[in-house]
Amino acid sequence: MNTIALYSRFETLFESARDYENPVQDVSVEVEFQCAGTRVVVNAFWDGERTWAVRFSPEIAGLWTWRVNCSPNGDGGFQDQAGSFQCVPAASTNALYNRGPIRVSDDKRHFVHADGTPFFWLGDTAWNGPLKSSEADWTVYLSDRAQKGFNVIQFVATQWISAAGDAEGRPAYLGRERIRIEPAFFRRLDRRVDAINAFGMVAAPVLAWAAGWNPDSFHLNPGNSLSDGQLELLIRYIVARYGAHHVVWILAGDGIYEGAEAERWRRIGRMALSGNTRPTTIHPGGKLWSVPEFRTEPWFDFNGYQSGHWNDDDNFRWINEGPPSVDWRTEPHCPHINLEPCYEGHRAMATGRVMDATDVRRAAYWSLLASPPAGITYGAHGIWSWESTPGLPMSHPNTGIAPAWRDALHLPGSARMGRLKAIFASIDWPSLVPCPELVEHQPGRERPALFIAAARSGAGDLAMLYLPRGGTVHLRTQFLRPDITVSCLDPSNGGLLWRKPLAECGDVIDSGAQADRVLVLKS
Repeated sequence: MNTIALYSRFETLFESARDYENPVQDVSVEVEFQCAGTRVVVNAFWDGERTWAVRFSPEIAGLWTWRVNCSPNGDGGFQDQAGSFQCVPAASTNALYNRGPIRVSDDKRHFVHADGTPFFWLGDTAWNGPLKSSEADWTVYLSDRAQKGFNVIQFVATQWISAAGDAEGRPAYLGRERIRIEPAFFRRLDRRVDAINAFGMVAAPVLAWAAGWNPDSFHLNPGNSLSDGQLELLIRYIVARYGAHHVVWILAGDGIYEGAEAERWRRIGRMALSGNTRPTTIHPGGKLWSVPEFRTEPWFDFNGYQSGHWNDDDNFRWINEGPPSVDWRTEPHCPHINLEPCYEGHRAMATGRVMDATDVRRAAYWSLLASPPAGITYGAHGIWSWESTPGLPMSHPNTGIAPAWRDALHLPGSARMGRLKAIFASIDWPSLVPCPELVEHQPGRERPALFIAAARSGAGDLAMLYLPRGGTVHLRTQFLRPDITVSCLDPSNGGLLWRKPLAECGDVIDSGAQADRVLVLKS
């Protein structure tokens, strides 16, 4: 009998008894798994010629049995296919396997592993990485990101507006009215997703890019070009193929999900993600706020948003005083993640200036403290589009010349995101909620670039403030316990600059610099 580790992946193959003209259109194969009264039904997927496969990740230790069901009936290759395996506790140093997959916390504010350990999302945007990278280059990239503390990799799982196919020119599917899945595309993608998990990181594929701009490239985006029925079939295929991996789903990317479009995606989510157990969100266009459209959907678990590639006052206000700073109070609660803040090395939409590590860090801290912190995603120009040599990314002429991915790998902002994560890891970050009233005189009211973001615990024994230009901050200390100690940190390197009792500082804290600073106030 096979033995499978808890939270790992069971996989077995079947062979149909006959050929089908278009297997994913003509046949539906399900596998029913049972253990100690728990029943889980998983879709199998076609993997070329007469081969079908099923993947399943057990979350209960014990004896599991499985049996195949096929629709329509009558294919002898699937009849009477059944088996069993023993699931045992994992013996792994990989947190995804010894702590379990991530899910939304009980208070609906952040993520935790299956064993309850908090999970601080530090994502990286590699939209084209799995499509265009070689295996060796993908390993170099993942090794760098893992060393810096990243634990989520966002990418696109099909052709889209910035890649007509993979590095060999293969698309994920052919046609529009009755699509044909290309298994070779997905077998190549398998190895990239396997590697993400092997490095202890969660894979976050976009299932259907749906950009609401550049109509000339709409035909590349499945979210724009496919009918609802064909899009649901494609999404179900991807979910069947990778649902046993450690993943979160991004249903659609870069869309405008309002009115009829919101209803369309609500319907697609219900149909394509029925039975899914992995956390799921949707990725809207820049400075759009989609959670009100999806908050009560059964498939919607957390709010992904995009503050986007601006560095002007309107963008600063949108983060600090707009939807991210307000909507988190609305029930039912859900985690909020800025899936696409400004990218390092990318030209700003408002000014054309190339944004640097300071711009990126400012957007990250603001986003984390505008809502209850759950995590943040970083992006680097050249990596998101996976340029092998410097050049303009496909269909993105206004973003500026992107460096080769190997050069972009070492832009300073990525290492500073790791230091950001370490600062949060040093405190009880899940207890923080936004507390703008902690700041007596908010300089960001007149000058949005100077907005001081603040959050504190309900007990008042912990607070964090981000000062984008350093200087002084006037506090309302009645929101804090009197035995607080103030630590001033340099977010560029994570270093401690000074530490003093709050009683010594008084109501006015001087960070002692004109560069950005993080203040941690802790009992």
